[in-house]
Amino acid sequence: MTCMIVDDEPLAVKLLETFVGRTSDLELKGSFTDSIEALDVLAREPVDLLFLDIQMPDLNGMELAHAIDTARTRVIFTTAFKDYAFESYEVNALDFLLKPIRYIKFQAAVEKARNYFAMKESANTAATQSSQPSSKEDDFIFLRADGELHQIALARILYVEGMKDYLKFFIEGVRKPIITHMTMTAAEEMLPEAGFMRINRSYIVSLSHIRSIDRNDCVYIGEQIIRVTESYKEQFNQYITKRTSR
Repeated sequence: MTCMIVDDEPLAVKLLETFVGRTSDLELKGSFTDSIEALDVLAREPVDLLFLDIQMPDLNGMELAHAIDTARTRVIFTTAFKDYAFESYEVNALDFLLKPIRYIKFQAAVEKARNYFAMKESANTAATQSSQPSSKEDDFIFLRADGELHQIALARILYVEGMKDYLKFFIEGVRKPIITHMTMTAAEEMLPEAGFMRINRSYIVSLSHIRSIDRNDCVYIGEQIIRVTESYKEQFNQYITKRTSR
C-alpha cells in the first residue's frame, strides 16, 4: 500500500515515518508539513493511505479530507484531540489515532486498511467476472482473522455485526462468527449493494437470507432478529416494496 504523511509537527512526521519504515507492506510516497502542498501532490499522484493531522494552519485536516477522493485515498487521522472523532466519520475516515501514537495502535489501523483493500480487490474481481456465467458461490471475499486470510463466499454470509473496531461475519453453516478488525463503513463499501444492506448502525444483512419481516420492522435471519432503525428505514422499505407481491 502506498501512503503519505501530512502533519505540521516535524516530530510527529518523524515518528510516523519510523512506523511506516517498520511496516513491510507500506511504501511512503511523501511527507508534508504544509497541507496545501500535500493537496497539490495528491491531486496529481493519489496514494492508498493518508496519515493526516487535523489541526493545521491554512488548510486543516478535515478540509483536506473533504477535498480529495476518499474512495481512492483512505484517510487515517492522527490528532491530539479526541473531540474530532465523530466528525472524522463524515469524511469516511478509515481510523482515528490519538497522539501520542503507539506502534501497536498504528499497526491496528494499518490492519484495517489491509482488510479494506483485500475486500475491494475481491469485489472488483467479482465485478469483472460478473458478465460470465457463474454461480453465487464463485463470488467471494477474503477476511483476515487469526493471522490468516479466510475465503468466504458472499452467498453464505448471513449478516455482519459491528462491535467498536471489529466486525463479526456470521456465515451459513458455521457455528462461530469470523471476527475481523474492520469498520462498518469499509464492509458496507466492499459488500455488493445488490445483495447486502445496512439496516441499523450495527448490522448489515444479506437480503437473500431474510426469512421474514414483522410489523415492527424486525428482520428475521436464521435465529437472529434485527430491527430496522429509522435512519435506514426508507431505503429498506423501498427495496422491499419493489419485491412485494400485490
